[in-house]
Amino acid sequence: MQSIFHLAIHVRDLDGARRFYGDVLGCAEGRSTETWVDFDFFGHQLSLHLGEPFATTRTGRVGDAMVPMPHFGIVLELPDWRALAERLEAAGTDFVLKPQVRFEGQPGEQWTMFFCDPFGNPIEVKGFRSFAALYDK
Repeated sequence: MQSIFHLAIHVRDLDGARRFYGDVLGCAEGRSTETWVDFDFFGHQLSLHLGEPFATTRTGRVGDAMVPMPHFGIVLELPDWRALAERLEAAGTDFVLKPQVRFEGQPGEQWTMFFCDPFGNPIEVKGFRSFAALYDK
């Protein structure tokens, strides 16, 4: 069964959300009203509603770094991950965790980066050579 994930979160400003999710991340805009806007978030539906974003704390351990919890994100194949990392770096993104490889040469080898949208919503983007390795132990 193939399915599309849907996530709805709060943002404080729809124009700012359009700039970040549309211009920086390259997500196509879908339907919208005066209080929300949908984006095609790498093949999934992300609905951004006006409101106060959820509270986060840096309690998630990634290697030696503490990352924001909760967070959401996407898993990309490595060439797409690298292209997005370059796009974010060119945009001057303030990374919580800069683009890097983890578990190199081990099962589960992955590239990761953490950053927040302009409203503080934490996002993780993972990259894998093959999606088949996503759940390797």
